[in-house]
Amino acid sequence: MKSIIFPLVALTLYFSSCGAKSTESNGNETSVATNEISNQNSAQNNTSDSTKTGKTIIIDVRTVDEWNNDGHANCTVNVPLDQLESKLESYRNYEKVVFVCRSGARAGRATEIFKSAGYKDVLNAGPWQNAPCK
Repeated sequence: MKSIIFPLVALTLYFSSCGAKSTESNGNETSVATNEISNQNSAQNNTSDSTKTGKTIIIDVRTVDEWNNDGHANCTVNVPLDQLESKLESYRNYEKVVFVCRSGARAGRATEIFKSAGYKDVLNAGPWQNAPCK
């Protein structure tokens, strides 16, 4: 009986401690990532669109609800796909436009919209977790 109880207790302690460490670690990683992104993009965020020539913008084309409830990369801006064409010209000052969404399908459509409008450096980065924030 002792040979069964010890592994069960050990596994229970292991999984409960991993869960606590995971939660703590994720909170710290999120905080660190947010700070790094904020520091890297502070110059971009504090300037007007007209002074951003040569910069990259990363656009998340999911709905506002998805953006708010499912998470998003802090270096992205949210422009739902159904609103993208009406704002097409406002991104001409950017050298590169990168799109993300939930799986990459809507980002692919956004990429095609921009390419057909004459944008040259456009990229579908796939899911929002792949946003190239650095």
